[in-house]
Amino acid sequence: MKELIDKLMAEGLTEAQAYKAVEIVKNFAREKFPIFGGAIDRLFDKYGPKDKPEDDFLD
Repeated sequence: MKELIDKLMAEGLTEAQAYKAVEIVKNFAREKFPIFGGAIDRLFDKYGPKDKPEDDFLD
């Protein structure tokens, strides 16, 4: 997941925005493919950050 976060940041997003974008994609995939919800959660949890940055982009 770090590679994806880095790629999003290279495209101009802040770290917080990149993590939020990944979270949005995760939720979208779970809604569209509910049968795979558990697998999607495990995938994102396994490769996701242990501590997400603060949502400083909302200020």
